Amino acid sequence: MHVIVVGAGIIGLSTAWNLRRRGVSVTIIDPAPAMGASHAAAGMLAPAAEVVWGQSPLYPLMRASADLYPDFAAELAAASGHDLGYSSAETFVCAGDRADLASLRELIDLQRAAGFDVSLVPGSRARDLEPALSPGVCGAVTIPGDHSIDPRRLTGALLAVLGDSVVRARVTGLLSQADRTVGVELEDGTRLQADQVVVAAGGSCNDISGVPALPLRQVWGEVIRLRAPETLTPLLTRTIRGLVKGRPVYVVPRPDGELVLGATSREDGRSGINAGGVHQLLRDAERLVPAILEAEITDITTRARPGSPDDVPIIGRIDPGCVVSTGFFRHGILLAPLGANLTADLACGSETLAGPPGTLAAVAPDRFTEAAHAQQLQTTPNEMFQQPTGSRL
Repeated sequence: MHVIVVGAGIIGLSTAWNLRRRGVSVTIIDPAPAMGASHAAAGMLAPAAEVVWGQSPLYPLMRASADLYPDFAAELAAASGHDLGYSSAETFVCAGDRADLASLRELIDLQRAAGFDVSLVPGSRARDLEPALSPGVCGAVTIPGDHSIDPRRLTGALLAVLGDSVVRARVTGLLSQADRTVGVELEDGTRLQADQVVVAAGGSCNDISGVPALPLRQVWGEVIRLRAPETLTPLLTRTIRGLVKGRPVYVVPRPDGELVLGATSREDGRSGINAGGVHQLLRDAERLVPAILEAEITDITTRARPGSPDDVPIIGRIDPGCVVSTGFFRHGILLAPLGANLTADLACGSETLAGPPGTLAAVAPDRFTEAAHAQQLQTTPNEMFQQPTGSRL
């Protein structure tokens, strides 16, 4: 069996590696492998901290994928010989002031209702564990199950094990025969045949002729990478997330001393780095970790994250020869193991599909049709997850 994977971001590469391990021949096609949204990502493996009002279909997917990560990372590290920058240190979600603390208390209720292990500690205890935190931090949620990984090292390891299968080219269209995808056409006119095609090209999926129009939105954001002076290294020992005047911000420390600060979120269609966004990130991070202003900025990246209308990925078969896997928004790194398993299962025609009960319906490409939406409203109780007055994180 031969599968062409269109897209070499975290989802395409993880899916290709999954297929390769099943004995499937794969070709991965991308003009700039691992340089899209995955290149900017911070790499928080944070199913509990990512709990958001009104997004209950995501909770079991994030938890299931997080549970897969230790083995996924260990197996990839062994196969590639690469250090993935994986950290099992817990995550703190800090409150910048009393109003933010009230919002965190509401969020804790939702996290616990979703089955996550979280605790609230006073600001003094948080500073005992992380001395770099500001005296203004008045409380923190501790989440032992939320970890982190370095996405650039992760995609680098995947490219190392898949390198001989990667083609640097742009796919412009799908080849079809009798209502079935049978291959792809490249920008230079080259045609490649395959038993199955996986379209995992992020926000570019709709640029490929033959792919049905998908309800994708491009959510741009800035991420800043910094390095603290040696006298302040390590500045932090765990991921610090927080609310500052209701605005979410995070700082992710790497084992090598790098700090990743993010992230803005805008849908203005502008691909350049937004000065106001960078300013806001630094100002909010300073409220939580004042010494971050002593760090040197080494990189500022902006990328578009492909989102769906409900922020749940779009994974499913669009014809007998093609599977689409996109719309992971800000959860691509976290959902990579589960997304790869499910996408590979679909491409291989597996009888048993990865994921908790209801996964296939939750991620189905056709769930946005009026009929599908009406059925979901009738069959999915959502009273427990109605939005209160607090802020999103």
